[in-house]
Amino acid sequence: MTPHTIASLPRMSATTLSEILLSHSTSNLDAPSAPPNLAIIDVRDDDHIGGHIKHSQHIASATLDHRIPELVRKLQGTETVVFHCALSQQRGPRAALLYLREREHAEKEDVKEQKVYVLDRGFVGWQEQFGTDPRLTEGYRREIWRNA
Repeated sequence: MTPHTIASLPRMSATTLSEILLSHSTSNLDAPSAPPNLAIIDVRDDDHIGGHIKHSQHIASATLDHRIPELVRKLQGTETVVFHCALSQQRGPRAALLYLREREHAEKEDVKEQKVYVLDRGFVGWQEQFGTDPRLTEGYRREIWRNA
């Protein structure tokens, strides 16, 4: 068992995540379908407004303590899990850490290997690059993010 810390959590850039999502498009104009082996977990709370990454799941950080065991079971066959909050400085990394620790606690020999990341710069960084791209972002409201 590896001792995970917030400092040791790997980061994924918005560009890398967008490339993964776009690789599941049938053309440059189509919205990507949900990648089968990727889960994006958005843990923003009241600040979950103004848009979200396409195919992400919203699980408010305030509910994480009791939802993490369920999430571990639900995502056990998923190859890559990416957590984020607004800036991915506190809630996103904390969620990833809770998830990894619960996964290690619940691990069985037949559990598939899984990569867990934190989205670098969170949704703030994401929307700066991809907020207006409807293939990658849903419900984007530019006026909310104008001065973010």
